[in-house]
Amino acid sequence: MKKSLITLVAAGLLAASAAQADDWPTRPLTMVIGFAAGGSTDIQGRVLANVMEGYLGQPVNVVNQPGAGSAVAFTRLANNTDQGYTFLYGGITALTFTPIITEVAYEIDDFEYLAAVAIGQNAIVTSAGQPFSTFAEIVEYGKENLMTYAQQTPLDEAIIRRIAEIEGLDLAIVPTGGGGGMAPLVLGKEVDFAYSGGTHAQYTPTGEMVVAAFMSLERSPFYPEVPTLIELGYDYSVEDYRSIIVPAGIPDNARQRLIAAAEYASENQAFKDITEGNTFFPVVFIGQEDMEANIRQIRAATEELMGN
Repeated sequence: MKKSLITLVAAGLLAASAAQADDWPTRPLTMVIGFAAGGSTDIQGRVLANVMEGYLGQPVNVVNQPGAGSAVAFTRLANNTDQGYTFLYGGITALTFTPIITEVAYEIDDFEYLAAVAIGQNAIVTSAGQPFSTFAEIVEYGKENLMTYAQQTPLDEAIIRRIAEIEGLDLAIVPTGGGGGMAPLVLGKEVDFAYSGGTHAQYTPTGEMVVAAFMSLERSPFYPEVPTLIELGYDYSVEDYRSIIVPAGIPDNARQRLIAAAEYASENQAFKDITEGNTFFPVVFIGQEDMEANIRQIRAATEELMGN
């Protein structure tokens, strides 16, 4: 009888905990995106917000806060105290690289990494009609001509600067606020080549933009003929995930619901159609435990690469 009573009490506590989690959220949420509108992260994030809104039963409002490769957005998030109602959707290089090379107002332990829902597709791109289309051709052209490069993050800039030093290129860097700022510069031939975190997927099917190389560890399944920088002999890569990130220490019910919403979105056809069919990012679901480990492993590997 005593054992049955304990079992009933435990079951009641579990049911109460589940009910409490299901009660969250009780008001609208804010998704912060650390890049300008129009880029791949913004396109994915707005669809993700709609899908999460349907699951959570509350509006999910999108706020773009570009700057410093999303470091501005992470600073905003680190200072947020609304207990999970504000979260960030974006890549992780502002955590795994930016704090290594510059002073920022946050660190890895200031956040929780609830889930990744897509794998980043970091590329070097140029426009159709240039006198080069592959990365090897860009390098050869750059040995005789001043080259202009549109960067989006501190990491892609650092990698291109290192390659320019290796190859003896005369390079001018043009900063952008994200894919939405990069695309007009490339398409208008105002820059010779650029970093793309995924915006190229909108322009490669029409032939307006060309992928010269990938910064990812492996070739993209959507561009299997395009090599990586590592394959081309440069020991640099950008390992990135599009993730849902919150300030550390949010309530458990908020954490549970956001993770559940992320997993739901990873199986949602509308999100898959945009993320894979429009921005060409493979959709995945990587939970909190694995993402927490991934962040720290990538940060340690980057510090080793940078000699820190």
